[in-house]
Amino acid sequence: MAKIEKFEDLEIWQLAKEVGVEAYRISDLEPMKSDFGLKDQFRRAAMSMSDNVAEGFEYNNNPDFIRFLVYAKGSSGEFRNKIIVLEEAKKLSIDDFKFLYAKCVEFSSKTKRFIDYLRDFEKKKKVLKKGT
Repeated sequence: MAKIEKFEDLEIWQLAKEVGVEAYRISDLEPMKSDFGLKDQFRRAAMSMSDNVAEGFEYNNNPDFIRFLVYAKGSSGEFRNKIIVLEEAKKLSIDDFKFLYAKCVEFSSKTKRFIDYLRDFEKKKKVLKKGT
């Protein structure tokens, strides 16, 4: 596994960033473009995913990072909920919905696995510390 030196190296951050970029692109088009409240909420929900990954990484310790990864995963669920409603309300194209939904599901799945890995690592670290 390659060494992760900055949050930009994380695959989950890259996925979340893609969601954020697409959210900005989509929200600059009608019908969202003119609905300022929806546009703002849509962008904030999308950006929360990558923001939480970045912020948690920068604390430079696993317990805080895990906490922020949990928040990021929650943000992905919030954003998925939004895009489901928006697609059904005909405010989001089916193609944009499918792309965003797939990216969010992939992000959630990979983030969950990463959280599990970090939690397991922390447990093993405690066991080793007790044994010395």
